[in-house]
Amino acid sequence: MKSKLEKLKGTCIGIAGCGGLGSNCAMALARAGVGTLVIADFDTVTLENLNRQYYFLDQVGQKKVAALQENIRKVNPAIDVQIHDVRLGPDEVVNIFKNCRLIIEAFDRADMKLMIIETITERFPDKFIIAGSGLAGYGENNALRTRRLGNLFICGDETSEVSETLPPLAPRVGVVAALQANQALEIIMDDLEPSVGDDVWDE
Repeated sequence: MKSKLEKLKGTCIGIAGCGGLGSNCAMALARAGVGTLVIADFDTVTLENLNRQYYFLDQVGQKKVAALQENIRKVNPAIDVQIHDVRLGPDEVVNIFKNCRLIIEAFDRADMKLMIIETITERFPDKFIIAGSGLAGYGENNALRTRRLGNLFICGDETSEVSETLPPLAPRVGVVAALQANQALEIIMDDLEPSVGDDVWDE
């Protein structure tokens, strides 16, 4: 019988988006010992990213997937990090993440979040998706939570939207990214089963 850590080492996790949520979630999973990470993003590291994303000054100008792969390997060189420098649509989601046990949604835009949730739900009813919603600003620690809706887990407060008065800042972004990573560990280590039909539960 496999130990919990052996289960994690033998698992493939997909991360869609390598910004604040995706980069921090990937590093948490790397430190935990996940075996394979499949990461996808088309963007480039900018100076403005450094206040909340897991990159460094000397990586400005690099593709995020390549920079994140480099950072993961510095922490755990044994991890298989598969990178995809691509803008994701439904077809790309299916092709890139088909072998993943679960997928972490880490997009900025609401339309992209909806796209990947709908794609995974429709095309992969046996897979979990862990999304982030409501992480802008600061404070309100007790508002951050994880909620399950069938095979979808939502991490965040589900209300705070990014604005001039509520920018995305490292502490809250990092907390939600850690919630996503922690939920992924629970699914894998405790062998959670996907829901069938319309089963839904709240905390």
